[in-house]
Amino acid sequence: MPGAMSLVLIAIIALLVFGPKKLPEIGKAFGSSLREFKNATQGLVKDDDGVKKAEKTEEEQK
Repeated sequence: MPGAMSLVLIAIIALLVFGPKKLPEIGKAFGSSLREFKNATQGLVKDDDGVKKAEKTEEEQK
């Protein structure tokens, strides 16, 4: 499990660097940033799907 071990190591280093009081704030900010990124990418995928559907209907009408 090298992946899990590296995550534990990163968590320990973050705890040492930022301290126990700042760590929850950083986690919350990271989570909200990740959520915003996910929503933005989903919007791009939906927009792309809408363009493809419009192109198909135009081709079918010809």
